[in-house]
Amino acid sequence: MANVSMKTSLPVDAKQVWEAIGNFNALPSWHPAIESSELEDGGTVRRLTVMGGGEIVEKLVARDDEELTYTYSIVSSPLPVINYAATLKVTPNESGGADVEWSGQFEPAQDVPDATKAVQDVYQAGIDNLKKMFGG
Repeated sequence: MANVSMKTSLPVDAKQVWEAIGNFNALPSWHPAIESSELEDGGTVRRLTVMGGGEIVEKLVARDDEELTYTYSIVSSPLPVINYAATLKVTPNESGGADVEWSGQFEPAQDVPDATKAVQDVYQAGIDNLKKMFGG
């Protein structure tokens, strides 16, 4: 099993960040690689269209608006991973801002460095764009 985790601090309130990223269908509004998202199965499955082509289907596993976190798994994806599960979490920090952590675990479908790098690149693009949106 491989693990990837990235974290950033943002100079805005955790609830404000959660409002922007906590909706399971919100990924296109903050991740630059995602063109669109359509919810299915009563909002528990999202079908993501990737910029430049490709599709990722993900299933919501758990959501907690009090703890500002949700966990999802990949149903199908061009990423070289299997048994992928990830959690997006927002927590207030000591400076009055928010920490955003995106972490996942998976089995590489190919060799570990390539699979891990692919997931790191996805997370990094999202984290970098959050910093552009909120400062940090």
